[in-house]
Amino acid sequence: MRLQFEDQQFLFDRVAQARSPLPPHWLEWYLEGVEQALGVLSVERAELLKQWWPENAPMVYENHRLVWRAGHMQAHERSQLIQSVAEKLQASGHITGWRNEHYDCWSKDQASWPDPPSPLFQLERAAYRFFGLRSHASHVHGMTLGGQMWCGRRSSHKATDPNLLDNMAAGGLPAGEVPHVCALREIHEEAGLFRHASQLVSYGAVTTEREVPEGWHSETIFVYGTTLAKHETPRNLDGEVSEFMCLDISEVLERMRNREFTHDAACAIALYLLNQEPRS
Repeated sequence: MRLQFEDQQFLFDRVAQARSPLPPHWLEWYLEGVEQALGVLSVERAELLKQWWPENAPMVYENHRLVWRAGHMQAHERSQLIQSVAEKLQASGHITGWRNEHYDCWSKDQASWPDPPSPLFQLERAAYRFFGLRSHASHVHGMTLGGQMWCGRRSSHKATDPNLLDNMAAGGLPAGEVPHVCALREIHEEAGLFRHASQLVSYGAVTTEREVPEGWHSETIFVYGTTLAKHETPRNLDGEVSEFMCLDISEVLERMRNREFTHDAACAIALYLLNQEPRS
């Protein structure tokens, strides 16, 4: 596959713009004893936390940033504490879309995949945007032998980005799961296809960040590709995809320009297509 120069530039720009700058006056917050930031909070959300944050592990202002003094705690103790705060925020209407599913949390600059260190704590996934924590996800591009791309349309019932186009399979990385296992599971749940690890090709990762109504979205997306045989057609099993479309790459690019894809899916597609370009 060879892209036109303007298409290459569009894709490079999409990857370069995956991370928006932090809004003015927002604060990074840290776990005591950890050098890298865990998340970011608006001033309003930081003030709101004071109502429920426990005194035995306070969140304090230090040098224009917030520090959670919970370095003395074990991971499971930190998990219980921050989960209890999240539940109070949910009960008061400040966190919506509760999933009863937990994500592992590492520092934002943690980059030792596929063998990350032990997580610092676990937290309900719906709370991640409020706290500005970095989540992780796996996205899978389903390609035909002829070079077309299978794309799904998100259900109108999805809490985020309903009805927008997405990759063939994509999903957040739940606590205790590794990226390629997440990809294999999502391929089955969202596309009704069975795959082995040997049938997945990794294309690296891209991190997206932006302000959203719930707070701050920060996610590292692990990008994979798999090839579908002529007799294979994606079929959704979990109700999260309303339809699948098999698109030529030219149409994928056109729909990306028209912003028909989710921001995260578009970034994953851009990384994938750039990695398909022949090297000189």
